[in-house]
Amino acid sequence: MKKHSPLSTRQLLFATFSLLVFLGMTLFLFTYQRDEKRFANITTELFTDEMKSNTLNMHYNLASPENFGIYDYEPILACYDSDESLRSQAEIENTLAALKTLHTENLSETDAYLWRLLTRTLENSLALGSFAYYGEPLSPSSGAQSQIPVLLAEYTFRRKRDVEDYLALLDQTDTYFLSLLTYEQEKAAAGLSMPGSFLREVREQCDTIVTQESLEAGTHFLQTTFQERLNPLIQAGEISAEEARNYISQNDRLLKTVLVPAYTALGDGLLLLEDDSILPAGLAALPEGKAYYEQLLISETGSYRSMEEIQELLAEQFSAEFDVIQELLASHPEILQSYHDNTQILFPYQDAPQMLLDLQNRMSEDFPSLPEGSTRVSVKAVSPNLEAYCAPAFYLTTPLDDTNSNTIYINRQKTPLGLDLYTTLAHEGYPGHLYQNVYYNRLAWSTGERPVRELLWYGGYLEGWALYVEFLSNDYASTLLREHGQETEALIAQLEGHNRSLQLCLYSMIDILIHYQGASYSQIAKILENFGLSGSETTKSIYNYIVKEPCNYLKYYLGYLEILNLREDARTLWGEDYTDYRFHCFYLESGPSDFLSLRERLMAKEMEARTP
Repeated sequence: MKKHSPLSTRQLLFATFSLLVFLGMTLFLFTYQRDEKRFANITTELFTDEMKSNTLNMHYNLASPENFGIYDYEPILACYDSDESLRSQAEIENTLAALKTLHTENLSETDAYLWRLLTRTLENSLALGSFAYYGEPLSPSSGAQSQIPVLLAEYTFRRKRDVEDYLALLDQTDTYFLSLLTYEQEKAAAGLSMPGSFLREVREQCDTIVTQESLEAGTHFLQTTFQERLNPLIQAGEISAEEARNYISQNDRLLKTVLVPAYTALGDGLLLLEDDSILPAGLAALPEGKAYYEQLLISETGSYRSMEEIQELLAEQFSAEFDVIQELLASHPEILQSYHDNTQILFPYQDAPQMLLDLQNRMSEDFPSLPEGSTRVSVKAVSPNLEAYCAPAFYLTTPLDDTNSNTIYINRQKTPLGLDLYTTLAHEGYPGHLYQNVYYNRLAWSTGERPVRELLWYGGYLEGWALYVEFLSNDYASTLLREHGQETEALIAQLEGHNRSLQLCLYSMIDILIHYQGASYSQIAKILENFGLSGSETTKSIYNYIVKEPCNYLKYYLGYLEILNLREDARTLWGEDYTDYRFHCFYLESGPSDFLSLRERLMAKEMEARTP
């Protein structure tokens, strides 16, 4: 038998080295794949659980749940429950712990960025959760009592199952409002009750948003819109005319026997909580109010700046806007008379479709085109039943997998025609919320972005952008007016933009004064008087709104300032390669984010581009 010659030392070392390299590569690939797989499992489970536990949220995020592996679910209108809140906090802790065991260097660039966003969001949710009764789901200006009817009225019927889900959710509104009443009762027991005057406002809304009289007349928008949404299903053969009549009968019955009594019970329960000795005051007046406000500010704006830095940023912008206004008035004194006379600008366009088309044309040079797909826009008037309680305008976001049909609501009671409507449509439509939402959703859908991203909400990113482009639209309007030979009106359009910026900056500073520094009503009244905003009703209205909606103005204005600062960072990094178009692409393609993560992403991408 032939004997094999022994391996030389050199051969042995080479073989050992090769084996180690092989084992190392195998271990690396295994670890890499394990982290990617675990991240996929964590995010899929998180997304699926959230969708299944909140059908209303799922319907507005997903047109076809089966596209995301969700086939079986029970229609659920998510209700408040103190025990469930505790379980939710525990689940957040577990999810965070699982995420932090992953090695982010083993994730793809997209997943690593999502990991960062998700981790920070969950950490903030956990921190906010420790302030159990500091939130206000029944705020008189934006509470569930006024939001639920709009969400029900705009609940799209794409198939028969949607109609049945809608009716099932409507049938749960009594339980839903009862759970919110329970929250308010627990909140009052903890010594954190809403002021008596605010509770009265909510009760008045409960009495007027849906009435038995309007339902008996068959004229309520929850009746008329329901029938309108059934018609396309009949035409498509999805349901029969007989089934439609049956659904209409069910809707009417549930509105009269469930929703109206639900509002009545909520109003009656809130009446028992009214205490006129509790006066409107900022969060700073509460035991842990300042700490809650700091955390809420991060959640609402996505800004991680210190309070001192935010105040400095606002003060600098206020001074800059004031100087621009003074310079504009000094160089064009003729516009001051028109402003004092409150002269209405005769705007070249009067209807919304014309304005939206003009905005799309003017933005084309500095903004990327929408990814492929048709985009239909309906501009609807807010129902008279809701005008007193709704914002001047709002856009309802479209689902991730269906961005073709979009709706903008205009509150005719609060939004005049002309220049105001033009800038409002820029804010809500192009290049604002509609454009931003459709752009990112189509991009995310085409690139396979993990759907859990849809759960992450960043008010500063969204509203800051809408305000940023709204101010750009003042420049568009000014150019449009000049094209029609209206020079003075063009200057007024510019003045309007700077004046609105100054006002929002002032209200943002007041928000901090009230909720963080504990400023009283009389102190705020003196500040407002110094800026020409006097009169008890005006002062009270501004003060009460800011008390009701902490961080709301900052969500818009600080978000806007963060975008301006991010743009300057990009200008510095990119130098001669900077363009507004490139910056807008970066912002839109990054998707909804907090500003700390956006800034880190901008820096990382630039470092990556410079690395040979």
